[in-house]
Amino acid sequence: MSETISSAGSPATLSEARRDDQRLFWGCFLALVTTAFGFIARMFLINTWAQEFGLDGPQAGRLAGIGIWPFAVSIIGFSLVIDRIGYKVSMVLAFAGHMVWVLMGVSAYFVAKANQPQAAYALLYWGSLVLGLANGTVEAFINPVVATMFSRDKTKWLNILHAGWPGGLVAAGMLVIFLGQAEWWLKVGLLALPAILYFILLIPLRFPVQERVASGVTYREMLSEFGILGALVVGCLVALQLMDFFSAGASLTAGQKAFFIAIGAGIVAASGFYARALGRPLMFVLVLIMMPLATTEIGTDGWITSIMEGVAQARFHPGWILVYTSLIMMVLRFCAGFIVHALSPLGLLAVSSALAIAGLFLLSQAAGVTILVAATLYGFGKTFFWPTMLGVVSEQTPKGGALTLNAISGIGMLAVGTLGFPYIGALKEAKQIEAIAASPECQQAPALVSGGQLMATENRSIYEIIHYKAISDQAVGKALASLSEDERARMLKTVTRLRETSNQRALANMTVFPILMLAGYLILLAYFRSRGGYRPVVLGS
Repeated sequence: MSETISSAGSPATLSEARRDDQRLFWGCFLALVTTAFGFIARMFLINTWAQEFGLDGPQAGRLAGIGIWPFAVSIIGFSLVIDRIGYKVSMVLAFAGHMVWVLMGVSAYFVAKANQPQAAYALLYWGSLVLGLANGTVEAFINPVVATMFSRDKTKWLNILHAGWPGGLVAAGMLVIFLGQAEWWLKVGLLALPAILYFILLIPLRFPVQERVASGVTYREMLSEFGILGALVVGCLVALQLMDFFSAGASLTAGQKAFFIAIGAGIVAASGFYARALGRPLMFVLVLIMMPLATTEIGTDGWITSIMEGVAQARFHPGWILVYTSLIMMVLRFCAGFIVHALSPLGLLAVSSALAIAGLFLLSQAAGVTILVAATLYGFGKTFFWPTMLGVVSEQTPKGGALTLNAISGIGMLAVGTLGFPYIGALKEAKQIEAIAASPECQQAPALVSGGQLMATENRSIYEIIHYKAISDQAVGKALASLSEDERARMLKTVTRLRETSNQRALANMTVFPILMLAGYLILLAYFRSRGGYRPVVLGS
């Protein structure tokens, strides 16, 4: 199975090595399944937690994001040292993090039932951070291991490896849906099952030496591939995330902002001082494209259940849309080999972007059976995004080793956790406000809607950069206080219905992300065509 097995040795020795390689690959696959279990359980429960702890859209987005952006911290951080501490150590740390999340998440339920909501929310919040760190550590070791094992066919095998993500979404999604109204601690605890399995499978095995190390590429050369330009993106995103993390939704002083900006600048300065290189321009372009890519895939997947809840109503569980599109992803990623060879990695990414644009736009207006058609288009579109981007990075910047391969994932997760999730939450709020303000029925209550404007809103911001309006439930209640009891009940029911059914329209605005991606891939296709076509760079060739 492995392409790195030496030709020396007896047939029995080679056969044993291949068996170990198979176990290693499928152990990495199961580790990625585990990360999907943690992701989908949290996303399915975001609405439940928002109601239980009184969170608005962007605040719920922050709770979603705390399980995402720490992924970037661990995957980028471990990429800098993973060749020295070893892949097995990283695997053990990932397993420990997964089990800590299970303990904290399950405990949060019982603490909440004991009438301690603040302590319960803290357990969920900090436990989600630990989960994000563990998930990043998983990707920090699985991506370079598989890229090294299949150094001549990286895009194909990285796609097959990343079939574990949608595979986990399908398995965990179905389990969570079938558990129905069961207490949510059970849904959180599901992650323990695949976590224990991958640990048992991987702990006795030896991991390979990464191709960058085996080829004698120095540590400084690895950092030079990423360079100052890549560090600049990381520094900006880290500064923004630190501002949000330590503000807890409140305003920061000028001094606090300056401190966090200085941390971001320090990341850039340290990279420049050591690497002494701007970095590969191609790598920088791929980094920029990865941010809308992550929001298109992970951001949409994270919010899709909440967004489609009003459309699904009692007809079906909105989570089935995510499960269905994930099933499409899983099947197609196992078939990635011939598709990649037919279209080239960049051609495949361009086609996928076009399909995602069509799928998201149709999904924003779909009803009934057309939801299935739109979800199919979107599922086909997002299937190859993440692993094919990893393949392109690994094939074009092999000297970057684990750093460039994992940093592209880290930046994607950092972007969606820092900007993507809160931005989508703000989009939802905007669509709800538009729907209520445009409703003839709601306009009959001037204290609620006046001059085509919803009066019951509050001005809020994300990092004091992205400003938005959010519906205030308390203000809605005051605006309707003068109505009779029956009229007030009818109007509240109308407002609730409009809020639930209007979320779907936010998907149309989200097509901007795959549109940006498509433009980027077309530019890259033209660039490689001018150089004779797309060809992987092979170390030592």
